[in-house]
Parts: sequence; structure tokens; C-alpha cells
Amino acid sequence: MESAISLSSSSLLLPSPRRRLGSNSQASISLRNLRRPSLKSRSFLAPSLSRQNRPIRSQSSNHQPVDDGFVLEDVPHLTDFLPNLPSYPNPIQQSQAYAVVKQTFVSPADAVAQKVVVQADSPRGVHFRRAGPREKVYFKSEEVRACIVTCGGLCPGINTVIREIVCGLNYMYGVEDILGIEGGYRGFYSKNTLKLNPKVVNDIHKKGGTFLRTSRGGHDTNKIVDNIQDRGINQVYIIGGDGTQKGAALIYKHVVTFAYFVKEVEKRGLQVAVAGVPKTIDNDIAVIDKSFGFDTAVEEAQRAINAAHVEVESVDNGIGIVKLMGRYSGFIASYATLASRDVDCCLIPESPFYLEGQGGLFEFIEQRLKENGHMVIVVAEGAGQEYVAQQMQAAGQKDASGNKLLLDVGLWLTQKIKDHFAKGQQMAINMKYIDPTYMIRAIPSNASDNIYCTLLAHSAVHGAMAGYSGFTVGPVNSRHAYIPISCVTETQNTVNLTDRMWARLLASTNQPSFLERNEFQDGVDLMNSNMENTSI
Repeated sequence: MESAISLSSSSLLLPSPRRRLGSNSQASISLRNLRRPSLKSRSFLAPSLSRQNRPIRSQSSNHQPVDDGFVLEDVPHLTDFLPNLPSYPNPIQQSQAYAVVKQTFVSPADAVAQKVVVQADSPRGVHFRRAGPREKVYFKSEEVRACIVTCGGLCPGINTVIREIVCGLNYMYGVEDILGIEGGYRGFYSKNTLKLNPKVVNDIHKKGGTFLRTSRGGHDTNKIVDNIQDRGINQVYIIGGDGTQKGAALIYKHVVTFAYFVKEVEKRGLQVAVAGVPKTIDNDIAVIDKSFGFDTAVEEAQRAINAAHVEVESVDNGIGIVKLMGRYSGFIASYATLASRDVDCCLIPESPFYLEGQGGLFEFIEQRLKENGHMVIVVAEGAGQEYVAQQMQAAGQKDASGNKLLLDVGLWLTQKIKDHFAKGQQMAINMKYIDPTYMIRAIPSNASDNIYCTLLAHSAVHGAMAGYSGFTVGPVNSRHAYIPISCVTETQNTVNLTDRMWARLLASTNQPSFLERNEFQDGVDLMNSNMENTSI
């Protein structure tokens, strides 16, 4: 029988710690021996912390700690640097909507496992705090001044998240002072703000894009934190990708640094909860099951693939190329290919390919045209960039967010195929190239993503009101959790070429792997090495 999970008051919880709990030696780490980034010691902190922020521990039936490999990746809490911060009863228990809920509040002992497929003798592994409303909150509703900012590229569902944060704060917690920061991070110090309420955001979920407008870059931590203080903002909701989440971490870190080293808690009274909602259409954010807007993107990509298939099926030797999003991760291309069944070949950044020679793409195209008379190729925008860069002699330029500017692999591949079949008049072909990337980014979210965005927004609101900060929200094995921002920014989520999902795709398209078995692992290792060294 699985040992019970309960709280212990014997050890303190640090912001973003990774704790292996169970054995006496590990569970009773002294305060002086604990470490956190940028802090030499926490021995000057008061030992009294909220029970909402104490570590989760495994205990056996006789209440003795068990070394079962339970690890909690925890998130910071305002009481880490404001130990005397008062708490209040959660007003949500007075909500008419929650009156029918059998268990209104999430237990502080609840944790979400990162891995659910385990073996009998394996350790329990990494866990995260479960998201949801807590019995106690650390903000009075009438004293909350919240702000929402959107950063980075567009994605279906952004407006739904904005709407549900506003409505969640107002309907569930009675918060009325909510600001919208216009134009991304720069908006904190260079743009006006919008006053938000449920009426203002009522219909924005029906539109694509972002109601607050967005931008890349512009993260000046000092200016942002100064602006947060000047405006009296105490809750910050940041919607963006991994680059934006890193910015959220810097904001939180800056607040904490003031509190610890400059004693800005007393001087400025900084009580700011920073919550991140991960956004990327590419689905490349680590830890969480998927990013919002991804389902909508895959669904909309079907329209482009279907159009390409209709075009090439209507002519002799038709070749259709559809370029989809996927800078470093080929999830949209892969899932759209699996869902379509009309795709003959899928090219993604994670999987190397080559054009010439035996087993190359040209040979496969010729074979498929002889068999079917037409074919459809789906290519992610980040696929084959090394080949394009070599032949175009392009420099590695970057945008304002630090993303490498990609060359158009779709146009490059289209021209390469044309040139190949033009040699020696081998075969007359009809090329069709479709690039729906910006069309897909700009549409409203579908029903599935709308529901998902609501859960993300409400989880963020519950977490901020409960005093958690420096966290991002998302589903881990279908259970929403509070995740340290560092966990989603350290690595990227990429398609695993040794996983069964990629095998299913290869079986569906019957395309070659473009590598021999003895070359495959070398190619995968090289790809992983390149991914680890990429700056985003």
C-alpha cells in the first residue's frame, strides 16, 4: 500500500527547491545548510513559515519517514521572505459557484507525479504541488491590484487566458482592480494601461491575437520592478513562452533580491506574486503535457494539408509542400501528419534528412510519384536549417527575443525539388507550396483549448492568491500543478525520435528515416547536442 503523504514542520521550504524527502538525514536539513541561487545563506530568515509552504513528506503507517525516492520540485511562497505576512480565509468559500463543490480546497499535502508509469522497485520520483484554491489566502480582495501582460508571438487562446484571469479574479475572489499592460514587457514603462473588468473582456475570446497586444524583448528588470512598485501592483500574470517565463523569473528574483539584501520588504513593502502561464504554439515547453493553442494549431493545419492534397491529386505528378510552425520542435508537423493520413513525408528539426543519393528525399519522391502520381510533404519551419544556411551562406541573426531567425526551408525545398526534376528532363512535376503559419497563429482557440485556457487561468489566480510566486502553471499527467519557472526554462520539449510516437508516424507515412540504423543514434546525439547549445 502506498505510504501516506503528509506535512511536516521539521524543515523549511525554500523557493524553487528540489528536495528528496524521506530519510532522516535528508528530511532534517538544517537551515544554514540550505542553498538557493544568488543567496549565500538563509540563516537570517525567521523560522516561522506558513503551513501552506511546508514540505510534503512521505511517512509510513508508524509515522516514520520513508526513503522512497519522493522528490518535490516546489515553488516559492511570499512567506519565504515575508515571514510575518498575515493570511485570511479564502473568500471563494462564499462563492455561489463553489457552494456545491464537495471538496472546495486543495490539500497542502497534495502532489502531482511527473511520471505515472513506474515499476515496483523504482523510486517515486519528482512531484509538483497540485494547483487549485487553498483554504487561506495572503491578499485581501480589496487590496489586490493585479496586472496581466502578454509577450512573444501570437498563439490561439491568449485572449481566453486574459478573459479568464480577469473573470476568475473578479467572480471568485472579488478583485476589481485589474490592469492590462499593453505591448509586452515594454508596456510596463512605455505604454498606457487598460482597466480590465469582466465586461471589457467579455467577448475577446472569440477573436484571435492578443487583446493587450504584444512584443518581443524589452525586458528591463529594473524598470519593470520600479513600475510595479510605483503603480502599487501586487499580482503579476505573465502569458508567454520560455523566453517570457525567464523574464517572469527575473522579475521574481529581483523582488526577492530587494527583500533579502536591500531590505526592500520594510523600505518598499514589496508583496508581489508573479505567476506565469506558458504559451508557445510549438508545444516546446518542458514538463507540462502540452501548451495551450496546440490543439487548435493542429486542427487548423489540417485545412492546409487537405488543400495541398486536393491540389496535387488533381494534376499529374503533383508535389505539395506545407510548411508548419516548429522552430526547434516538430510537434505540430508530427501531430498534423498523424491526424491527416494524407501526408507522404514529414520533416522536423529533430530528424536529420538528406536529399541526394540512395535513401534520400529525392529518391523517395520519385518512388512515391511512380506509385501514386502525387505526394504531400509537411515540413516544420526549423527542419533542415543547417542545409539551407550552408547553401545560402546566411549569418545566424536573431530577433528581439533572442530567437535565431530561420531561413525559409519551404521555399528552399521547393526550389531544390524543381531543380532536381528539371535535370535531364527526368519527370514533369507540378509543385504547390502552402505556408499557413501566420494564418494558424492568428485564429481563435477551439473548444478544447478554450476549456484548457480556463483551467490554466484559474490555476494561476488560485496560486497567486494563495501566496505562491515565481511559478508557472500547467497539466502534468493531466493534473494541473504549480511548477518552478526554472523547470520549464532549463530545457525544451522536443520530439523523441526513439519514442513510439515517431515510429507511428513513420509507419503511417511509410517514409524513410533517412539514416541507417548504425547512423541513427549518432544523428540523434548530434541533434540533442545542438538543442542543448541553442540560445532561445
